[in-house]
Amino acid sequence: MSGGCWLCGRPLGRRVQWHHPVPKSRGGRDTVPIHPICHATLHANLSNRALADIGWNVERLRCQPDIATFLRWIAGKPPDFHAPTRRARP
Repeated sequence: MSGGCWLCGRPLGRRVQWHHPVPKSRGGRDTVPIHPICHATLHANLSNRALADIGWNVERLRCQPDIATFLRWIAGKPPDFHAPTRRARP
């Protein structure tokens, strides 16, 4: 698969998931390719309402504090890297 992950920009590996930038529950239909760990991180840290508010603005998404921390951490990892994803603290 060509291109990179919509969230982190790293090359995609063997495992690819499809993310709705606007959640289906909020009327979204279009999807983008994303690493499973990036997908899990998005949904662990942001509600569907927050994701719908941000929508296709990936730069705004990348500026969210928990997402920005994750992106710095994942930057040097190989495309198929996976680790458990923790939910944000309340």
